[in-house]
Amino acid sequence: MQASEVPRAMAAAMSTASSLGLTADDVTVLQDSNRLTLRLLPCDVLARVAPVAHQAAPFEVELAQRLAGTGCPVAVLDPRVEPRVHERDGFEVTLWTYYEPATPREISPADYADALQRLHAGMRALDVPTPRFTDRVEQARRLVANRDRSPALADADRELLGATLRGLGRAIGERGAAEQLLHGEPHPGNVLTTKNGLLFIDLETCCRGPVEFDLAHAPEEVGEHYPGVDQDLLRQCRVLVLAMITAWRWDRGDQLPNGRQLGAEWLSGIRAALDSNDFDIPG
Repeated sequence: MQASEVPRAMAAAMSTASSLGLTADDVTVLQDSNRLTLRLLPCDVLARVAPVAHQAAPFEVELAQRLAGTGCPVAVLDPRVEPRVHERDGFEVTLWTYYEPATPREISPADYADALQRLHAGMRALDVPTPRFTDRVEQARRLVANRDRSPALADADRELLGATLRGLGRAIGERGAAEQLLHGEPHPGNVLTTKNGLLFIDLETCCRGPVEFDLAHAPEEVGEHYPGVDQDLLRQCRVLVLAMITAWRWDRGDQLPNGRQLGAEWLSGIRAALDSNDFDIPG
């Protein structure tokens, strides 16, 4: 979120909670990305705030409710207020249960794989219209192709990223692997370690694709504990996902701390992965 918007977003979250009978005298920023994630006290609510134009909150709220209803390991909305999107001062605000981190916070690969498998099982039972994973790949490819949006990207790196996104996206999409509803970005930053076990958050990135696409966001050891994985497909997905997140780091509007440094490191990782896996990337 733009720095100039943060104070207004925080005020919108606090006033929303207060209007619903929740005492919110203090606020702590937990995460600042495309949305602002806040902890409100003393009511102890987790608030997620984004500009109304973001338009992802209604989908996330509905999906979270449906998944929680089937026992999936997902974070739930705060039960003290109506589960819906609240609009205030140009922002969409959603109020979620705050989960105190459990100790130890390190997630074992086996537990991670089990939680993700249970999430996928619940998602398979839902009929929800979502983009295919290739649509998200195309978004990254368009960013790379647009010099105005990624002006600092060197020509050779632009060519590498574009070819990897285009070639692997097509190759994976044409493999004919079974596809289903996915989380979209189940990386460790979107997994909470709680006394209730592992819970997934940030469902706005859901898409359809092979489960290997989701597994590509998790630590490598997780894929060794997830049953029935196509390891060759997973290797392809890992390089594709690395190319996608690298592309976002070269967006001139990217606000991730040290994002440009990470982008440069990940470009080297893509080259190494392509060489070691001997992938044929069509032009």
